[in-house]
Amino acid sequence: MKAQALADHLAENPVDEEYKPLKNYFPDEEVIHIEELEQVEKPSWKLFFDGATIMKGVGVGAVLTFEIGHHYPIMAKLRFYCTNNMVEYEACILGLRLDIDMGVQEVLVLGDSDHLVHHIQGEWETRDLKLIPYRMCLHDLCQHFRSVEFRHIPRIHNEVANVLDTLASMLHHPDKDYVDYLHIQVRDQHAYYNMVE
Repeated sequence: MKAQALADHLAENPVDEEYKPLKNYFPDEEVIHIEELEQVEKPSWKLFFDGATIMKGVGVGAVLTFEIGHHYPIMAKLRFYCTNNMVEYEACILGLRLDIDMGVQEVLVLGDSDHLVHHIQGEWETRDLKLIPYRMCLHDLCQHFRSVEFRHIPRIHNEVANVLDTLASMLHHPDKDYVDYLHIQVRDQHAYYNMVE
């Protein structure tokens, strides 16, 4: 592979009367190591949100995270008709209400809904009559914060909120049943290690 690359290079750049050697002067030869200095920022809150519409139902999920490792998940099953965009708004509103209840003043809102993020930032116009009340509601909720910023992230970086909304959409929840909190354990060893005395 290397030999072929070299042969291709020489074939494309023959040495003839027009040949000019490359200048190999590097002005920073004395630099041995370069590192990027991290900017020290105050700890901040991040809100991840997502919505899911599947055959079994509609669910929304959000996770409020603090940089020092605290995670506050919330999810809800929706029992009314929703388009995909409406579900994303429902999830974002659910998460922002959690922020307000917890007294968060500055939050970075992250979601994989390009549509919602561009609408709330005013870059795209909201023409769908079903989404206009959602957009107004989001604007009203944003007034409760000292600072709120919306960013679009790829779906792969929104895994936890995605899992929560899928789980919420699949749960069968009759009105009379009580659903306990979702408890997730972290295991550092294989299951069979726990059996060894």
